[in-house]
Amino acid sequence: MTTDLVLTVTTSDGAIPVGVSERGAGPAVLLLHGGAGPASVAGFADLLAERTGSRVVTPTHPGFGGTPRPDRLSSVAGLAELYAGVVDALGLDEVTVVGNSVGGWIAAELALLSSPRLGRLVLVDAVGIEVEGHPVADFFALTPDQVAQRSYFDPATAVIPDLATLPPAARAVALGNREALAVYGGSMTDPGLRERLGAVAVPALVVWGVADRIADADYGRAYAAAIPGAEFVLLERAGHVPQIEAPEALLQALRPFIG
Repeated sequence: MTTDLVLTVTTSDGAIPVGVSERGAGPAVLLLHGGAGPASVAGFADLLAERTGSRVVTPTHPGFGGTPRPDRLSSVAGLAELYAGVVDALGLDEVTVVGNSVGGWIAAELALLSSPRLGRLVLVDAVGIEVEGHPVADFFALTPDQVAQRSYFDPATAVIPDLATLPPAARAVALGNREALAVYGGSMTDPGLRERLGAVAVPALVVWGVADRIADADYGRAYAAAIPGAEFVLLERAGHVPQIEAPEALLQALRPFIG
């Protein structure tokens, strides 16, 4: 069963409302979605809760999924601070934070806040760092077909809506997602993040889809190398969103780490 609630968390950006879904019971997992929005992790959250006996918490980044985004909340660092507050408000301890794409970037920034409630860090095809010769694709310059080609091992299985063909309500949500992603992520990199990752002090796992062409596997290896002691796992037959395309393979990669 999934429980939905809205928390109001006070951060340096003020009091911020954030929608949160919870399912399962047991060790806590904070699952952070990427630019594809909250629906992109919902199915995997169900799988993770059922198969690992975890309490899985999935926030919706303000501005995504038709939710409001306060103007003052405009950075990945601000989202990381917000989710540190969510973890506090829910009283979670030894939390495993799992983030995909820009959600992985948020997870990395959250780890750098050194919250005593954070137990482990998992980055799934994350963005955020700069790697010479391996740039992050310019998502905003891509057509839906090009996004599918770069995001999936098998692009034929991709479900990436064309804004022009969506009903008005769904189009408004998709445009809101896109606008929020642009505000938070910009070019999808922070020039200083890679060096700062040396301060991550929790066990870390970096999981990458072999066919990711939004940020390629060598980019993922560089991410893992920047985090002390991080393990790197490459998933076959997966691209940028393995929680959608290869959920069983991703689950098997996470299971021993989540414990």
